[in-house]
Amino acid sequence: MNEHISIKNWNENDRPREKLLQKGAGALSDAELLGLLISTGTKDKSAVDLMKEVLQLANYNLRELGRLQLTEIQQVKGIGEAKAIIITAAMELGRRRQISDVLNRKTVTSSADAADVFMAELSDLNHERFMVMYLNTANKILDWEKISDGGLSSTIADIRIILKKALLKNAPRIIIAHNHPSGNRTASAADIALTNKLNEACNLLDITLLDHIIIAGNSYLSLKDDGLF
Repeated sequence: MNEHISIKNWNENDRPREKLLQKGAGALSDAELLGLLISTGTKDKSAVDLMKEVLQLANYNLRELGRLQLTEIQQVKGIGEAKAIIITAAMELGRRRQISDVLNRKTVTSSADAADVFMAELSDLNHERFMVMYLNTANKILDWEKISDGGLSSTIADIRIILKKALLKNAPRIIIAHNHPSGNRTASAADIALTNKLNEACNLLDITLLDHIIIAGNSYLSLKDDGLF
């Protein structure tokens, strides 16, 4: 049985802190960066070793790691509530940075632009969420917000609430979006029916429904691009 070697006894060039100082954060692996955040390991495993096990839970995918619940992260022996909270907080900061980056662009010129905004909010969720983006006539984003949360396979979108909010925000154009936690981006019959019903209601109020975006992990579907309404 190999004796565990503490990080402080590693070669200086291999220690995460020293490596970051010498080579920059980009030189560190995901496990090393996360190991720096949780700071300490156990008597048997370094912080980096613990984070390798946590990443294994998420199939070594940071997007999947962001979807794990606190209790799931704590399945790794040596990861208690405090460390699980730190990891979850780091994932949330990354998500907020992504949202900030895409919102700074402000203008939506394509379905891909809209998907970038919604993906930052919706791609990591384990349940469905329905959102609306409000735009002016130049397609500049006035606001965007959650309308409702649902279960694993469905959510409720109240057309009256969507249109009321658009009128209150003086938004002549809107884009709606929701996610499919299953990863299947195919539009269901209910998705298409809702889109067409909302489109008809929008026309009565001189509001343009530009698109309905379905987010499925790191991919998306545009109902407008696919000619579904």
